[in-house]
Amino acid sequence: MVQCSSCARRCEPCLICPDCGSPIAAELDCFATLGLPRLLTIDPNHLESIYHAMGRRLHPDRFASSPDAVRDASLKATALLTRSYRTLREPVSRGLYWLELNGEKLAEDNKRVPLEIAELVFEVQEQIAELRDAAGGAIETDLVTAIGKRRQELQGLMQQATQDLAANYARWDQSDGDQNARAMLTMELKNILSRIAYLRTLIRDVDRGLESAAA
Repeated sequence: MVQCSSCARRCEPCLICPDCGSPIAAELDCFATLGLPRLLTIDPNHLESIYHAMGRRLHPDRFASSPDAVRDASLKATALLTRSYRTLREPVSRGLYWLELNGEKLAEDNKRVPLEIAELVFEVQEQIAELRDAAGGAIETDLVTAIGKRRQELQGLMQQATQDLAANYARWDQSDGDQNARAMLTMELKNILSRIAYLRTLIRDVDRGLESAAA
């Protein structure tokens, strides 16, 4: 239970007092902060609508003349609301947060390149290194063309990984507490997030290599 610093009402943890509408500096997870069920599939438009509606009700300007405790609650509640929104609106950060909520960490499984893209990682890095060493002319032109095609391939793999992430989220939402299913989904989620992390890094490196060649 938490207590409203304005009307002293005691209620279940929330950011807005159900009696007087004043802010409450409660400790909540990102889903509870936004009044959402713990489901990984989220409608971004609905999420944004909730965020803006709550933001207007909690904004510190509304409580500028209120007692210090209420102003402080407004600042803390607004900060938590913003942090929760930013965490949940982006699918990858949402997945990383989900692992955290379930006592898991991606870092423990993110030390090696995922096997399904290991060869691609090596080939792309080798091509980028060759491009850095190229002194211009036909060799550099051929490398730029080849790396440009690699970028298209990487983008396609990223789109597939994003689709895999959405499918994983849908299965999580349907797992209904099945511990065996959740264990398998956790492993799958880690693999997908690790794949996305490496693909993002590769695409960034490719873009930098192409930009340097064009300079």
